[in-house]
Amino acid sequence: MTQHPKRFVVRMVDTPIGDDPAAGIADDTCGAVALFRGVVRADNQGRAVEAIEYECYREMAEREMLAVLRAAAARHDLHAARVVHRTGLVRAGESSVLVAVAAAHRAQAFDALRDIVEALKRRAPIWKKEFYAGGESRWL
Repeated sequence: MTQHPKRFVVRMVDTPIGDDPAAGIADDTCGAVALFRGVVRADNQGRAVEAIEYECYREMAEREMLAVLRAAAARHDLHAARVVHRTGLVRAGESSVLVAVAAAHRAQAFDALRDIVEALKRRAPIWKKEFYAGGESRWL
């Protein structure tokens, strides 16, 4: 196993996620960078969605997300990983989450990326309320 610095970053932000939040994640030991960008859909189960409001207990959410990254890094030998998650109101078409990973090989990066995204959905204490056309809303 190649020795490399472990870089893991999690951020909860209340502003739009930038165009290249994965910038600088890889170094010359990385042969793969994989990205996942979650976007608020304009339709959920046949209902017109205008936005989703994300709420969290920031300290707890960041701690749990970091634990998810470290576990994936150990399983998949990641060089680095980053999660940026929105809070507040996120409109349809806007990004709500970005996950970026860097690894020596693409298989490691792809496998880790999927594991991280699925674990975040299960483990991160982030709650969402969907707002529909017509003014209705509900917690998901």
